[in-house]
Amino acid sequence: MKKFWLAAVVSAAMVQPAFAENGSGCGLGSTIFKGQSGLVPHVLAATTNGTSGNQTFGMTTGTLGCNVNAPITLIVSMYVDQNMEQLARDMSRGQGEHLDALATVLKIEAADRPAFNNAVQTHFDSIFTNENVTSSEVIEKLAVVMQNDPTLIKYLG
Repeated sequence: MKKFWLAAVVSAAMVQPAFAENGSGCGLGSTIFKGQSGLVPHVLAATTNGTSGNQTFGMTTGTLGCNVNAPITLIVSMYVDQNMEQLARDMSRGQGEHLDALATVLKIEAADRPAFNNAVQTHFDSIFTNENVTSSEVIEKLAVVMQNDPTLIKYLG
């Protein structure tokens, strides 16, 4: 329990008002390496963000350089870009932490989450068309899937 409170205090101390400016998205790594330039700090920040699983926490609470008041398209774009592999895995299974976080970012209501999870799993091959697909392409394909689903179309609005 002490570790939880220590982590909460450290996280609270790292609250930032806007997205991290180092190109690695938001999260603990972006906070630690903020202001540093070059390939190595960017890779270390992105790796820390990806392996520590803290972006969901940051996006939910508005901490760790994650601005929950930024335009939703920017948040979605950054989240998908920083979590492509994890999202691909979760979408292929129709469940998972990263897919849940994406649904949260898209503001999909709890009652519609099963429809969302089913839609992305069913249309996985049309969303992740190849191993070199870009995050922009994933977002575009996801929008097409949602547009063609009577339950999910309302979230594109």
